[in-house]
Amino acid sequence: MISRVGERLRLRLLVSLLAVATLLSCSARDESFVVVYTSVDEVFARPIAELFEKRTGIEVRLVPDTEETKSTGLLNRLIAEKERPQADVFWSGDPVRAAVLKRRGVSAPYRPANPADTRSQYSDPEGHWSALSARARVVLYNLQAVDAAEATGDLESFLDPKWMGRACVANPLFGTTSMHAAALFEVLGDEQAKTFFEGLRTNGVHMLSSNGEVKRQVASGQCAFGLTDTDDARVAIQEGKPVLMRYADAGGRGTLIVPNVAVLIAGAPHPEVARRFIDFLMTPDVERALAESPAGQMPLRPGVTVPHGVDPVADIAAMPVNYEKLAVHLEGLSRGWLKEWADTMTR
Repeated sequence: MISRVGERLRLRLLVSLLAVATLLSCSARDESFVVVYTSVDEVFARPIAELFEKRTGIEVRLVPDTEETKSTGLLNRLIAEKERPQADVFWSGDPVRAAVLKRRGVSAPYRPANPADTRSQYSDPEGHWSALSARARVVLYNLQAVDAAEATGDLESFLDPKWMGRACVANPLFGTTSMHAAALFEVLGDEQAKTFFEGLRTNGVHMLSSNGEVKRQVASGQCAFGLTDTDDARVAIQEGKPVLMRYADAGGRGTLIVPNVAVLIAGAPHPEVARRFIDFLMTPDVERALAESPAGQMPLRPGVTVPHGVDPVADIAAMPVNYEKLAVHLEGLSRGWLKEWADTMTR
């Protein structure tokens, strides 16, 4: 009996010591910095990070993606680090990657106290991502090659033999173009979407490395028009290039809206400052700064001034999509049919 009592006492003591060690470990956690992975262009994300540092005294260790592997590179890294997370926050340039992370168990739910997306149109109902300032998909035209009356934003023009070899798109395995590809598969259905992409190849549409490269080639006249985002298009306009921007498919299937989203990483090494950083991203000052930057992002929070040259998100005829469904499409397409299509475009 005595030995059994002694064994129980030793077990209780061990449990108590482990509990104390856990508490000491938590209390000793260094919350003086936050690690933020971001697929938002560093030129726009860095000033926001510096503003947070100035206001809080907390260092932001920003880890950006490359332009060519936008979103995909960091997504794969976050999945690979799932068991030993290195990042606290993923500030994504689109919500589909956030939906992939949710499906893979990489994200944790967190609801900011004052969300920018006040109507929860673009945020996860279960709190795995919270949306802020948005971009939209557009067709950018070179007005020295295309008459303004023909600049409709209609994606069918990419299949028109009149423009054989004169249009361009970014590689649909990366960035917002991959999200747009997944959206077309959801809205059109597999067969019609495949017919569209095969038509791009037949009509000699150029597949470029990124949306930024689409902007550059259209602005220089190497391509007559191309599919890109509002931020890249606005940069070309502000540079005084002879270009015109039209919302993609606004008169047909609808324009794909691409909000930024903030994601708390499950098991984040610095969870408290991670939540503070996400709360900061939701503030009117951040949406205002992104709107006033060359990116001219469209605020989601009512009352923040919409930048010149773009419309309020509510005024754009949006493509009806479900971001979680797009995540399913994206994962399958990026490993299967769309990858094979992209491979044939590079041969």
